[in-house]
Amino acid sequence: MKILYGVVGEGMGHATRSKVVIEHLVETGHRVKIVASGRAFHFLKKSFDDVVEIQGLTMQYRDGAFDRDLSVLRNVLLSPKIILDNAHAYFEEVRGFQPEMVVSDFDSFAHLFAKRHGLPIVSIDNQQIIHRCKHDKDIKEGVALDFEGTKAFVKAKLPGCDQYIITSFFFPKVRDKFAHNTTLVPPILRKPILEVKPTRGDHVLVYQTSASDQQLLPTLKKLSKRSFVVYGLRREAVEDNCIIKDFSEEGFVKDLASSRAVVTNGGLSLLHEAIYLGKPIFSVPVRHQFEQEMNARYLEKLGYGLGAPFIQADTLEWFLQQESRYVSALAHHKQHGNDELFRALDLQIERFARRNPGKKKKKIKAEPSPP
Repeated sequence: MKILYGVVGEGMGHATRSKVVIEHLVETGHRVKIVASGRAFHFLKKSFDDVVEIQGLTMQYRDGAFDRDLSVLRNVLLSPKIILDNAHAYFEEVRGFQPEMVVSDFDSFAHLFAKRHGLPIVSIDNQQIIHRCKHDKDIKEGVALDFEGTKAFVKAKLPGCDQYIITSFFFPKVRDKFAHNTTLVPPILRKPILEVKPTRGDHVLVYQTSASDQQLLPTLKKLSKRSFVVYGLRREAVEDNCIIKDFSEEGFVKDLASSRAVVTNGGLSLLHEAIYLGKPIFSVPVRHQFEQEMNARYLEKLGYGLGAPFIQADTLEWFLQQESRYVSALAHHKQHGNDELFRALDLQIERFARRNPGKKKKKIKAEPSPP
């Protein structure tokens, strides 16, 4: 089957997780054309030949927090140009491929293409859990505005898909009206994580997404009896009890697998990998980004780690002293690679292949090119 696969370009998590799914599709004999924006395009272009660059919307941050108003303003101002550029990509690249179905990892362009041409579409992402599942009061307490805003955005992003496959380490109840076409599966894990054997060393892995944070290292140095391996500062150095490393996939996976615990924000990829490898997590979510706040709260709810608004020495030390309790809870997380996700996706592909058997496929016609 010919599949159009859309990947949102905000952050790298969607790209790395989509790469795993696309590799599965290719290995099982499907032809895949990828449309991606931002950093996702450049990342996926290294591994696949048929990748089309489109323009995507972006999130704006100020003082380490998600800025809702600035994000809306910037995206509204850029929308006309984005629509024009994406229309050009559509006319020049995608129409000639004649896809038979669409998969979207939170990408609006692929979704709109499917709707415009009456193609079946599967959503594979983690954001839909915000809108399509029920969440207890303790998950939303104190962040109601962020929750409602994010929920409305997610609801409007990819409406009317044939199936929603949601990847998650927590499993709230699906809302009754969405139960017929919503499936929750365990996290998507890349091959190096599946292949590595976890051990328990002395160091704590720290992943810092903001290289401008001036308080991180002084805070870690206060815990002089602890050892930290720090990624994300984009340099190599040794400062007291902190080993600072520039990023390399092989080195990062090795340090993660041999760590005793992980300190990071609320981004899903590292949370998923740490949980799979049985590492307690100290999570500091980006302010006003509800998805990260939600991840941190479910992390605590399951006993996998601790969420905190800032990294403070005394709080971090307390967390590390609870290590055995978190390790015990993490042992209850069971996952057989990406098997559940692949089965759910393959089932949908078989379903669409059986739809209208013997009927001649509708050819996607050319339309007037944009000016």
